[in-house]
Amino acid sequence: MKPRLIVLTGSTGFIGSAVLAELARIRDEPGAGAGALRLRTVGRREPGALGRADEWVPADLSDPRSLRGVCEGADVLVHLASLVDSDERRCFAVNAEGTAALMAQARAAGAGRIVHLSTSAVYGPGPHRGIAVDGVVPAPVSTTSRTRLAGERSALAAGAVVLRPGLVVGPGDRWMVPTMFQLVTSTQALWGGGRALLSMVAVCDLARLIARLALCHGPEGGTVWHASHPDPVRTADLVRALAARGVLPEVDQDLSEAECLQRMAASGCRVSPRQFGLVAQDHWYDSAAVWAAAGCPPGPGPLARLDEAAPWYREFLARGDTARSAGGGRIPPEVFLTHASARPLP
Repeated sequence: MKPRLIVLTGSTGFIGSAVLAELARIRDEPGAGAGALRLRTVGRREPGALGRADEWVPADLSDPRSLRGVCEGADVLVHLASLVDSDERRCFAVNAEGTAALMAQARAAGAGRIVHLSTSAVYGPGPHRGIAVDGVVPAPVSTTSRTRLAGERSALAAGAVVLRPGLVVGPGDRWMVPTMFQLVTSTQALWGGGRALLSMVAVCDLARLIARLALCHGPEGGTVWHASHPDPVRTADLVRALAARGVLPEVDQDLSEAECLQRMAASGCRVSPRQFGLVAQDHWYDSAAVWAAAGCPPGPGPLARLDEAAPWYREFLARGDTARSAGGGRIPPEVFLTHASARPLP
């Protein structure tokens, strides 16, 4: 049989590299997986030996001409790349126009399956508690989330399975937990009793889900799905779990959101009030359906996965890399929520 060809964008990023590793594992496993898959990565940088791609095609989502032929022979397109930036023109070129051009290439090549990664940031500010897909009307408030919502429309028109995960954690996360570190060290407290419920997923579990969807398990295309772990996480439980593993300092104070914002301002914390709201208020999106539809066990949950991730976080924070991760300025809320790349990549 001819191997099934999967084309993957975003393979050098946080989520994309995990997905590439999972697909490579499936490709290389003995038995039915052996020789059944070929993996082609598309982007500005080659993913290197770790991902074990079969081929790399250089291309740039901001230049539709560079995308010509990238999906030739493809059975599946997995589009995980996006640009997180405040520049409207650049974001629109990559997240909207680039996605539209890539989808056109997939359709022209006859790809029978498309999986597209979006973000729950398209809903805008919360609180959101246990909502179904589009249980509130998407109301993106930033350049990045607006253009990613526009990219969703092109993906849906092409028949893609569109995924909206929330907070993604695990080795390689340079944004979410490092931002929590900034919040906790600047406030020395929990906010509002840590009662906020958050949609989260470990990157290894999200990668398993995306790989399974890519292999044509589960829902038909032209549909949108939340893609976090089915069980939400309380902010207090997250902070305590990270503190127990030596990633965050212990805290024994409980302050109001207003008091925490005052401490953040006084300490020079670079986390914005809007970003603080992502963990101070409920941001919980009902995600059970996609795991059931894909026949993919969701795993033990993101807190249970912290044992695997904690050494990476401790080493990363010890290097003092949080400032570099944020580019020396405020961290874009969409990067904090979910990201395919550790930095803007096609």
